[in-house]
Formats: sequence, structure tokens, C-alpha cells
Amino acid sequence: MEVVIKYILAIINIKYLLIYLLAINLIGFCAMGIDKFKAQRGYWRIPEATLMTLCLLGGGIGTIAGMYTFRHKTKKLKFSVGMPTILILELSIVIYIIIKFVIME
Repeated sequence: MEVVIKYILAIINIKYLLIYLLAINLIGFCAMGIDKFKAQRGYWRIPEATLMTLCLLGGGIGTIAGMYTFRHKTKKLKFSVGMPTILILELSIVIYIIIKFVIME
């Protein structure tokens, strides 16, 4: 597993990673707003699985910000606890990788 992580770190350009994270968080934020808009008007909705997937793909900050900005899905435990939990786990993994493979080398 260490070899795979070292290889990935060697080929990832930090600029592209930051662009990806900005894009996925913006998409997550917008998805929450769009789903709230559709919910208020009785239109077809964005599936909850899609919103959670956006969070899992690195859009945790954007989806959580959208959730509270638009006051959408805040009463559902799956979202109010699940999304912050996913974000904390993702940040923990990133911190671990940085410490183990970048700083300690």
C-alpha cells in the first residue's frame, strides 16, 4: 500500500488537486441549493445518494456549507452527522498521508 501511495503522490500535481477540490466543493454546494429549490417547488429531486457521493468524493466542505446555507437536509441525521463524519475521516487520512509520506521522508 505504501508503494501505491508514494507513486500517487509522485504523479499528482498539487495545482490540479486544488482545482479538483475547488470544483467538487462548488458542485456540492450548488447541488444542495438546487435540491432545496426543487424541493420547495415539488420538482424532481437530486437523489440523496448523489449528495452523499459528492461529499465522499472530496466535496464535504461544499456540501456541508450548502446544507446550512440553504437550510436543507439539516434535520436528517444521515446528513447532519454523516457528512461531517465523512469530512473528518477524509481530513484525517490526508493528514496521516502528509505526515507519513511527505514530512517524514
